Amino acid sequence: MKTFARSTLALGISLALVSAVQASDFEGMDPVTLRLAHVVNEQDGFHIAAVKFQELVAERTEGAVSIDLYPNASLGDERTLLEGMQIGTVDMGVITNGPVANFVEEMAVFELPFLFPSPEAAYEVLDGDIGQELLDKLADVNLKGLAYAERGFRNLTNSERPVRSPEDIDGLRIRVMENPVYTDTFRELGANAIPMAWTEALTAMQQGTIDGQENPVNVIHSFKLYETQDHMTLSRHTYAPAIFVMGMPAWNQLPEAAQEVLVEAAREAAEHERRMNAEMEAEQLDELRAAGMEIVEEPDLAAFQAAVEPVYEKYGDQFGDYLTRIREALQ
Repeated sequence: MKTFARSTLALGISLALVSAVQASDFEGMDPVTLRLAHVVNEQDGFHIAAVKFQELVAERTEGAVSIDLYPNASLGDERTLLEGMQIGTVDMGVITNGPVANFVEEMAVFELPFLFPSPEAAYEVLDGDIGQELLDKLADVNLKGLAYAERGFRNLTNSERPVRSPEDIDGLRIRVMENPVYTDTFRELGANAIPMAWTEALTAMQQGTIDGQENPVNVIHSFKLYETQDHMTLSRHTYAPAIFVMGMPAWNQLPEAAQEVLVEAAREAAEHERRMNAEMEAEQLDELRAAGMEIVEEPDLAAFQAAVEPVYEKYGDQFGDYLTRIREALQ
């Protein structure tokens, strides 16, 4: 009931803001075009969110703010995009939480393995006070956090063998995001964890210089990883948010009415992407099976959770009180 009431209140506030902004006069505003970049392809959830955002912003600013989309890492990898936002060479993006955590360390609390038991549990935290506090911290590094979209629950794939328990991971060369929590998680599981940008990982899988990677179902499907990865495990080891994020140079050039539109449009686009991801996952899994990928649906999660306990021992105190607050919120 508390969740429903909070959601209803948030929706009411959102609608009130939208109504106020729609009543604002954008006719006198000099037109602005913002460049929104991401690193995945047009079939991915990030692009679905970006297109929805583009449509909402154009509609609600009466065309005064337009969004140009740059998918497929055409403007660089995620770290490069964030650095570009800081100095104004890129305006905004949909960026996986892992690289963002390299700029605001506390954001990495979301990367801890097996933290969230369900998507709904993650949404409760991300869309509440804790999530907003962390978005606000991005201002300290010249970035503006707008809303949480999602990368989703991450799963393991590899080209060597089925993985049902941590013992099966031993020695596998697994690409992870350039984030120490991910690196340490997979090293505790026995893998040779190799941090690298996603664009490099695709080539490395094709060349066989790495054995596997970990990503949500939608990424595994949209990038046709079945062409190089024969095995998938529904480990759901980490729920990965993604962030609609802007550079402060772009944010500060906008009038307040346009800023309000961007925040609300980002929130609605993020909710749209979450719904689409949930609807598409079962179909994507069926298509991956049909393409020849062997999927382990019920790995030994208890064994995986026990194996990564040292990650909590190492990082549990590094995020201020955020881990404690998240666990309290999930009770």
